Amino acid sequence: MRIAILGATSQIAGDLVLAFSGQRNHELALFVRRPETMKHWLAGAGLSNRHSVADFGAFDIDERFDAIVNFVGVGNPATAAAMGASILDVTLKYDDLAMDYLRHYPDCRYIFLSSGAAYGSNFAEPVDANTRAVIAINNLQPQDWYGVAKLYAECRHRAHPTLSIVDVRVFSYFSHTQNPSARFFITDLLHAIESGETLITSPDNIVRDYIGPDDFTRLVSLILEAPPSNKVVDCYTLAPVAKMTLLEALKEQFGLAYEVRNAPAGVNATGVKMNYYSMNREAEIFGFYPTRNSMDSILNEVRLISKRI
Repeated sequence: MRIAILGATSQIAGDLVLAFSGQRNHELALFVRRPETMKHWLAGAGLSNRHSVADFGAFDIDERFDAIVNFVGVGNPATAAAMGASILDVTLKYDDLAMDYLRHYPDCRYIFLSSGAAYGSNFAEPVDANTRAVIAINNLQPQDWYGVAKLYAECRHRAHPTLSIVDVRVFSYFSHTQNPSARFFITDLLHAIESGETLITSPDNIVRDYIGPDDFTRLVSLILEAPPSNKVVDCYTLAPVAKMTLLEALKEQFGLAYEVRNAPAGVNATGVKMNYYSMNREAEIFGFYPTRNSMDSILNEVRLISKRI
């Protein structure tokens, strides 16, 4: 299958490129803002000249692809906060690029990387198949822009039911290739483990569901192999994990030192979410059944990081 990957320098896209590079049935064309950075990354991964790399401007309507996977967006909370409302224009611009291609080649598949933030900011309880998106339309805040951008893209996709478009909502993702400078709660944990510093965290026992690279790759592969459809699916593992449970596990296995205080941890660019995970199992229609729970996924990836260090 010939696949165009938009935004291939993103963290989650890089993991998919690595996974697909080991599958000879896929030919990848990587489109990025900085081709030289992408080529340097490929060289470091031992994949020099394995895939074509080009600027977004080289994306040509006359070039044939079997599928497009769109990772363009913001994977770093600090960057999302800095971008503000411009995330609306960025998301629309590259979604338009893919949508225009599908209008010319309606047999092409399109996977759009969405987010759990599309549900809005009310996560007092986990979401499910019946949850409605909640947006404070009369009091929009900067932390709403990211979720609104994803929701708008999803609405555009459902408005074209004859096109093969699957939106994949990622809630939390963690990989041993994670950029340690990204301001996620999980990367703050890694920094504390590596530096020996004491992590200061709030008493809020937030719950997250961290899908890892193996299960995410499986989900994308199953969607590409399935009959064409126009749907949205949520990412999930066998079970989410509460913050305090995770902290204790990392303390026991990796020596994490932490202290609970009334102080926020990380950057909440899309708002505070107590139960940021989904009970929606719509992905089962593609034959997706996760192989790990959040705790096992995180511990496995942290072990890989420890070996690298």
